[in-house]
Amino acid sequence: MFEHDTAAHSVEQYFRQHEQKPLLRLITCGSVDDGKSTLIGRLLYDSKLILDDQMAALGRDSKRFGTQNGALDFALLVDGLQAEREQGITIDVAYRFFDTAKRKFILADCPGHAQYTRNMATGASTADVAIVLVDAQKGLLEQTRRHSFIAALLGIRQVVLAVNKMDLVDFQQAPFQAIVADYQTLAQQFGISQVQAIPICALLGDNLTQLSSKTPWYDGASLLETLENIVPNQAKQQSLFQMPVQWVSRPHASFRGYAGTIAQGQISVGDAVDLLPSNKRSKVSQILCAGTPQFSAQVGEAITLCLADEHDMSRGDCIVGLPEPSMADGSAGLTLSDRLVAHVLWMHEAPLEIGRSYLLKLATKTVAARVVEIQHQLDINTQAKLVSAHLGLNEIASCVLQLDQAIACTSFAKSGYAPALASFILIDRLNNATVAAGTILTPQAPAKTVVWHAHAVNRELRAQHLRQTPRCLWFTGLSGAGKSTLASAVEQELQQQGLHTYLLDGDNLRHGLNQDLDFSDAGRVENVRRMAAVAGLMVDAGLLVLVSCISPMQAERDAARALIAQAGVEFVEIFVDTPLILAEARDVKGLYAKARAGQIQNFTGIDAPYELPKKPELHLHTADQTVDALAQQVLQYLKVG
Repeated sequence: MFEHDTAAHSVEQYFRQHEQKPLLRLITCGSVDDGKSTLIGRLLYDSKLILDDQMAALGRDSKRFGTQNGALDFALLVDGLQAEREQGITIDVAYRFFDTAKRKFILADCPGHAQYTRNMATGASTADVAIVLVDAQKGLLEQTRRHSFIAALLGIRQVVLAVNKMDLVDFQQAPFQAIVADYQTLAQQFGISQVQAIPICALLGDNLTQLSSKTPWYDGASLLETLENIVPNQAKQQSLFQMPVQWVSRPHASFRGYAGTIAQGQISVGDAVDLLPSNKRSKVSQILCAGTPQFSAQVGEAITLCLADEHDMSRGDCIVGLPEPSMADGSAGLTLSDRLVAHVLWMHEAPLEIGRSYLLKLATKTVAARVVEIQHQLDINTQAKLVSAHLGLNEIASCVLQLDQAIACTSFAKSGYAPALASFILIDRLNNATVAAGTILTPQAPAKTVVWHAHAVNRELRAQHLRQTPRCLWFTGLSGAGKSTLASAVEQELQQQGLHTYLLDGDNLRHGLNQDLDFSDAGRVENVRRMAAVAGLMVDAGLLVLVSCISPMQAERDAARALIAQAGVEFVEIFVDTPLILAEARDVKGLYAKARAGQIQNFTGIDAPYELPKKPELHLHTADQTVDALAQQVLQYLKVG
């Protein structure tokens, strides 16, 4: 019995010690064929962390897929996808979990090809340290620079520079020192504060887990020892408390808690906190972790906070600690801002469109956002600032984003390069694809240098003089749906009733105000914006304005609605619903035929999408109704005639 108790105690003690080991999150990055997957595989092998069945499988796979003439190909331990093994490259991010006596590791093997840069950014977003591999023969390449910049962009300030394939330069010191000097210059430009350089041969295991006799001139530690002793960025632990609210917990009427993961700092029962964006102040009355009360909690823990009094908070709001009197950063350095200057890494084949509405997700908050300006694009090789009106795949630029509401955020530098409330992603509203990642340089309020000038004769007086209620009737639908025909019929009826109207037709405006716009996605967005702006001025004049415009994207129609709403005027979205086959059969302008023949690009309904209106005020089906009948439905809605 005594021996059994002793053994049980030893096992329990072992697991407790394992749980208490510090965790380090790593990525390996660099250019293609620099040996990232081989490094990880060999590191696992030399650390005796590969099981017998894995070794047997590695032997079989090395004969089938390997690149070492039948010898063990350690890259195959990481490259798990069939395409990766066939091509000998890394495509997706591969995560490996391992530990030593001192530390636990989560290591992400990131692809080196430029085509998969977005996957590298995914791995870097949660890492503390980057292992940047460089081929000793090739030196720094474009992807080495791009990956290093992205790592710095996403907050990594510590790099282990692994100069690989030293066997190909006969383990000479001079090539190693030249690469280290080049990289130190690059790191200084990117703001990477700590670089530890190690000469290695991943294939043979030199300087991975033990120092190699082939590099007597190297007086540093092995790669594994370096990783065991590296101290990650402490900004998250040392910063003031920040917790974005993920969920409001209401299991019953007498309990209200705010659940989330602590992004920075620590919190204790009795601490005073600020609530954003309401700017209210409260005090922590209880902390729950997995349903168990505890006195305090720290960064990384998922908790539920209960406050001493009732407050209106929801997902995306933020609970922050109070700064010390000596600090001048405000509430934990957070700012309420609806305008951001940010570094943006574009990660989609379709280019960024200035003016188009995307979804911006920062922590647990999601808002609509538009890129209103590209300040400059960054040349990844020279770090030069280039003038650019477009941003393509893998390109990086400083951009200005306008949000539809203020959010709690901070600059990446002020956050101590802790990304929770200083970094974001952009999401395409049509297909939910993540198209960009970004970090905030400066959160700012929009400039107020231009102020709307209020006139003595305002919209109310104009409408009273015209004896009518201004409205904006927005007719949307496919080309050939009958929007202009229907809008014209409605306008004639309104005129006969003695009302004052104006019909804005999309084609007509392209002959004048919008003649400088093309039919690209960006051109269409700007076309709709200008039409909405003109309509806003006309309703301010007291008119009933009818707009006939394809306006294919819901986000642009919503933006038009918001603009008209600012004038205090009703916006009536009218979906002229016509099946594509019928609209194409009409084709009075011959546009569909040209689009089918490839003579017109980005034609709505053919090679460009049309988002169906979600909740139009009127949904008119034209396939089985006359124009007069449809016009009467509009007039009935308006209570005219």
